[in-house]
Amino acid sequence: MPGGRLTGEERLHIATWLAEGLGYAEIGRRLRRPASTVMREVTRNGGPEGYGADRAQEAARHRARRRKEVRPAAPPVPDPGHGRDPGAVREFTESFTGLLAGQGLPPMVSRVLACLYTTDSGALTASELVERLRVSPASVSHAVAWLEGQGMLRRERTPGARRERYAIDDELWLRSLLAAAQMNDVLVAASQRGAEVLGASTPAGARFESSVELLTLVNESLRGVMEQWRLRLAERAADTDADAATGTDAATTDTDVDADTDADTV
Repeated sequence: MPGGRLTGEERLHIATWLAEGLGYAEIGRRLRRPASTVMREVTRNGGPEGYGADRAQEAARHRARRRKEVRPAAPPVPDPGHGRDPGAVREFTESFTGLLAGQGLPPMVSRVLACLYTTDSGALTASELVERLRVSPASVSHAVAWLEGQGMLRRERTPGARRERYAIDDELWLRSLLAAAQMNDVLVAASQRGAEVLGASTPAGARFESSVELLTLVNESLRGVMEQWRLRLAERAADTDADAATGTDAATTDTDVDADTDADTV
């Protein structure tokens, strides 16, 4: 039985036999093709009453051209500069994407998040994400909506620019931990209710009591870690401000010295 795509000659036969009132099974038998192939061909090209061989052949050529124009998926294009090895950046980005997917994130969400996270600015427009990831705008839109819904991404608009950028920041994982803690709070409340309804002295009730104890302990630890991280970020910000102030004072002192020297010279 021949395989591959239908030829123009076969499409002429289909049009002729349809006009004669033959069914898909008989046409398929004559062409030595599955009846499902004939049915799909006719259905996508106007149906039994509207099928035309020339129009169907042109539509097939158009579909073939579109398939050739679709670029295959590729790793995101890394930021230029900084003396980085592009190959190493691509390899790491692929590895990081796989790690995120392994943690339960949808594949396209993982790719978008990894792309943003390995970008120095931490922000890209939708068109830049499409170009870097070589995917459709719809794929990027769905992934961005998912990340935004999880609080892992925000929209920002640059003054004077029409397009929004999708951005992440250094508090990405902090917000993720906060979301996890909030979900644990919900589970704790539900587990407490379960223990009350089932009876804490029963095996099922005891199971819920144990869950309450564990999740409460986890949340205490999470909130303690988050507070430590906030303090550390505050210390870093203070150090940065102090360094900036020191640099400004030094520059001012140098200017004053130069001015005094010029005055003495005069």
